[in-house]
Amino acid sequence: MVASAKIKPLKYRVFTRNDLAAIPQLQRLAPDVRLSMQAVATVLPFRVNNYVIDNLIRWDNIPDDPIFQLTFPQPGMLEAPDLRQLRQLLAKGVAPDKVGTVARDIQNRLNPHPAGQMELNVPRLDGQALPGMQHKYRDTVLFFPAPGQTCHAYCTYCFRWPQFVGIDDLKFAARQAESLVGYLREHKEVSNVLFTGGDPMIMRTAVLRRFIEPLLDPSLEHITTIRIGTKATAYWPYRFVTDPDADDLLRLFEQVKDSGRHLAIMSHYSHPVELSTPVAQAAIRRIQRTGAIIRCQAPLIRHVNDDADAWAELWRTEVRLGAVPYYMFVERDTGPKGYFEVPLARCYEIFQKAYRRVSGLERTVRGPSMSATPGKVIVDGIAEIAGEKVFSLRFVQAREPDWVRRPFHARFDEHATWLDQLRPAFGAKEFFFEGALKKMKRDLREPAYGHRIAPRKPVTVFGHVEWE
Repeated sequence: MVASAKIKPLKYRVFTRNDLAAIPQLQRLAPDVRLSMQAVATVLPFRVNNYVIDNLIRWDNIPDDPIFQLTFPQPGMLEAPDLRQLRQLLAKGVAPDKVGTVARDIQNRLNPHPAGQMELNVPRLDGQALPGMQHKYRDTVLFFPAPGQTCHAYCTYCFRWPQFVGIDDLKFAARQAESLVGYLREHKEVSNVLFTGGDPMIMRTAVLRRFIEPLLDPSLEHITTIRIGTKATAYWPYRFVTDPDADDLLRLFEQVKDSGRHLAIMSHYSHPVELSTPVAQAAIRRIQRTGAIIRCQAPLIRHVNDDADAWAELWRTEVRLGAVPYYMFVERDTGPKGYFEVPLARCYEIFQKAYRRVSGLERTVRGPSMSATPGKVIVDGIAEIAGEKVFSLRFVQAREPDWVRRPFHARFDEHATWLDQLRPAFGAKEFFFEGALKKMKRDLREPAYGHRIAPRKPVTVFGHVEWE
């Protein structure tokens, strides 16, 4: 792999909460606004880099610029009383530990781990919980390598913000691949492993290799797909182009492909501007030459991309560059959701308008999708059935495979922003999946996936083993 001669290397420089005053562009903001940003950053993680600052933000358009909203603390991210209290403490120069105590109290009220992540998703091996992993859906295991539990820059709405605020009890992280390999050998129903975080691409290639190479062993032939979730293609595309070990990273991608596995780079693009720079497009080209497929996903976020034109342009640009539009998500019910969330009815309207404006090639995208406790729920439509206005919903992924693609309906609610705010339509007392989900929650003594649903069984097809 040879880096593009047109792209000059850039030295990575990171800015965190303590560096807010050192960012020259922020000096144009009033001191009062900067104090509020400092206050928000005591509660929610802040991290940005020089590439984002210098290339993705239009500083003549702040605070409305979408990437500024996406990466810098905004006053509306905290409830007014909490913001006021923190501002007063900072203005008085109160000791950091006292400010931290107040911040921790606020964090604990922000639903730090939604969708049953801690209670229902953590698998077990030999009776021991594996806290650096999640197994929510039959075919897919999520793995959180400890060295990858940070990012080149943080998204302000991030639903995994507890990973980055120093609360060890709320953090998913695994320090070696042995437990993952042991679990996969016991669970032949798993075909996909997703490396996630944080961002695995923050790791040096030599470190990432220690986690990925063990999965290429022939004894794990049932692992047919490796996914890597990343925002680096948007926030630090130099990782794939001119960083010192960029070529080695792409050789690792080729190694995965040469093993017979499918490699999917799950790229997080929130706005078309993230695809507009030469280095971002060079990163895509270099990844594609390894045989990896780039699939693109992001949530619909107020103040950032709550606009049908932006989504249509995003999907068209992705396809033009050879990437695959995959998911439009709904902002999760955690952290500063009150500032970023969009009502489901509005999400559906934006998705439909954008979907109508693109060709069939862009319509690989699915959404708007809620990654809720029972699974990924798509808002399929808004309709009137038997005189009642309803949301038409279905699962595209679920804790119980039998739930997938099974349609169900909820009473229309123009203000609802999440599944748990919806009520069954047509007089039903509960949604079809709620009884089984309640049973799962009661049976917490065996939260591992494989204890809840029978794994697939091996069958011989044309002389080789497959899994039904």
